[in-house]
Amino acid sequence: MGFSENISAVEAIMFAYGEPIPIDLLSLSSGIEKESIPKIIQLLNDRYDECNSSLYVLKLDDAFQITTRKEYSSYIKKAFETGRNSTLSAAAMETLAIVAYNQPVTKGFVETVRGIDSSAVMNKLTEKGLIEEAERLEIPGRPIAYRTTKTFLRCFGLSSLEDLPPVKEKPDGPDLFTEKEQEPES
Repeated sequence: MGFSENISAVEAIMFAYGEPIPIDLLSLSSGIEKESIPKIIQLLNDRYDECNSSLYVLKLDDAFQITTRKEYSSYIKKAFETGRNSTLSAAAMETLAIVAYNQPVTKGFVETVRGIDSSAVMNKLTEKGLIEEAERLEIPGRPIAYRTTKTFLRCFGLSSLEDLPPVKEKPDGPDLFTEKEQEPES
């Protein structure tokens, strides 16, 4: 297979896969060495740039996905205006931020931070595929700990959680997202 055909094969696999495809699976299915995949992805993105394409390849941790550029989001939003793809409420955004910055977290933790029952919001975020069950904690009641998903990363245009913006400390007190338990003052 020629180099141009390798690029096209990787593009076809990512397009058909429809969600982030791990680099190992992309390598295995294309027959291309894993070490060559990032270079092929870069060449594919260069092609998209040269022809002013609305597409580009997004890196999500150890996976890649063909996606659209942000400047075309308004057109896509018009096409998908349904209940499932509606905008998130302030409560949902607040809950999502708590999960994203502290994951894995339990519903109880989210409710403590928000000061209100968050069951419905957590269920809606799970239904939308933005959060998922990470594990069950080994404590009484075995509560579910939640984490964000690759869908969350993709929706917010992030490659990884390290791309989350830093949280500023509130002027009137400690920041609940980043402040850990402090030692008592003596």
